[in-house]
Amino acid sequence: MKIFSGFELMAQGADKAQTVSMFDSMLPVVFLIGVFYFLVIRPQAKKNTELQKMMGSLKAGDEVFTTGGIIGRIKSISDTFVSVEVANNTVMKVLKAHISGLTKSKQEVVKTSKNPKKAKVIS
Repeated sequence: MKIFSGFELMAQGADKAQTVSMFDSMLPVVFLIGVFYFLVIRPQAKKNTELQKMMGSLKAGDEVFTTGGIIGRIKSISDTFVSVEVANNTVMKVLKAHISGLTKSKQEVVKTSKNPKKAKVIS
């Protein structure tokens, strides 16, 4: 009969506790990467493809808004610039990359007061 000291018993227990597989230790990392992909990367890539599709379909007469918040109607388009009419006979040259999107409607309603009957329609 062999007599084990306390140190030898602890060393044997430590060997058994360290037999965690590599897959089990990598599982949380893989899970976090998957969550990050579905919550951040995939929606951003989808938004970028929609933006590129919209940029390709721009034409004169479309009403757009820019990243700076300027709303206007497209007069002409080149490869890198867009001429946007923001008021009567006022045309701004804007980088095509700074067009954020198309406005929802052809007419925007601007309220001049709290009374909706006094709202002005800008076309």
